[in-house]
Amino acid sequence: MNKLPDIDWNRVDALIKMALDEDLGDRGDTTTNSVIDEALIVDAVFLAKEDCVCCGLNIAERLMKTVDPSIHWENLVREGDFCKKGTVMAKVTGKARSLLTGERTALNFLQRLSGTATAARRYQEAAGEKSVILDTRKTTPGWRNLEKYAVAVGGAQNHRIGLYDRIMIKDNHRELAGLGGTGGILRSVERARKQYPDLEVEVEIDSLAELPEALESGAEYILLDNMSTADMAEAVRITAHRAKLEASGNMTLPRIPEVADTGVDFISVGALTHSVKSADISMDILSKRS
Repeated sequence: MNKLPDIDWNRVDALIKMALDEDLGDRGDTTTNSVIDEALIVDAVFLAKEDCVCCGLNIAERLMKTVDPSIHWENLVREGDFCKKGTVMAKVTGKARSLLTGERTALNFLQRLSGTATAARRYQEAAGEKSVILDTRKTTPGWRNLEKYAVAVGGAQNHRIGLYDRIMIKDNHRELAGLGGTGGILRSVERARKQYPDLEVEVEIDSLAELPEALESGAEYILLDNMSTADMAEAVRITAHRAKLEASGNMTLPRIPEVADTGVDFISVGALTHSVKSADISMDILSKRS
């Protein structure tokens, strides 16, 4: 498994609180509290109802224990494990009221993160060892840390985390700075390095005509935006390892193998976070311990 980004537990706790607040309001789980005996203790499992990559059990456990610290939680699989349909991912024991109150919200986290990890695994498997799949900043607001964590759990890698940890000069930056046209890439990179000498620089190009200047600029990364597969292959030949090349734009799963075959170093895929399908996981009650 790739090196995982650290989970920002302060942000997670804030997300958990917000998620529980929107579900429980100021009255709590009125259905459960009116129907279920307060003293009833139950055993339950979290069950994979389709093939998926496990991600987020730690978040689901933290949420459940926010609802009720006395809940006992036991993981039966690890983060990043491939779980076939029918796999019991975790066992929990606790007050029935507490488990039912936290069930949906815990599943929302677990299903979303497992879905993201599963998508990342599929894309990286499609690329094989020829290219590294990267995520993007097209994340759910407030969820970036967790979604990038899930991408890494799935076996792909993280691109920059935000606007602060890499210079990434796109055509809009050059145009708005009056640096469009010939020489604009060189001057943009020069400005960036002068102000932030500690950061790596990536420049975006959308044609092979811009590649020589991008290489001359000394940028560590060059993003090939919406290029044809043939042009990407030619960019790899011209670059000859003088910079890392990242393919971006319309990177669907069926297209990944042919793009990886061009020899680009990275393929960035916004769909890993902006269009992911949540995994089908349920919490099933096994028995009562009244």
